[in-house]
Amino acid sequence: MIRIAGRTLSSKKQIRFALTPIKGVGKNNILKILAESHAQIQTSKIKDFKLTEKEFLIAKFDDLSEEAVVVIRNIIENNYIAEEDLKRKIQSEIKRLVDLNTWRGMRHKLRLPVRGQTTKTNSRTLRGNVRVSKGSGKIKATKT
Repeated sequence: MIRIAGRTLSSKKQIRFALTPIKGVGKNNILKILAESHAQIQTSKIKDFKLTEKEFLIAKFDDLSEEAVVVIRNIIENNYIAEEDLKRKIQSEIKRLVDLNTWRGMRHKLRLPVRGQTTKTNSRTLRGNVRVSKGSGKIKATKT
């Protein structure tokens, strides 16, 4: 098991798929990270590293040496905002919007959809899964 940015990653998966659980590192960023790390590993002349860039994309963490894993870890931790730092940043941005009483801030405060979605028929998860129909509370008349 490999630990990067506070997240334990599987060493049996390919590197490009093993890095996806890290919050803040998406599929496109992974390709950039791997290209940059491959270039750094080539220039640093790490022992027993003979993978081409295509082979490096489909390699697993088990196939890499400890030095190569350290290079990938350093690139992610130095160049990207990931995991707890990203969560903290997002929360501070939401708090700033709420404090400024912006429209988006008010929607966040009321726990309603923020990006213009309709709420009459949608947004069940935010408003609660309450479905009120026309006759839901009405007591039916008894036939006599």
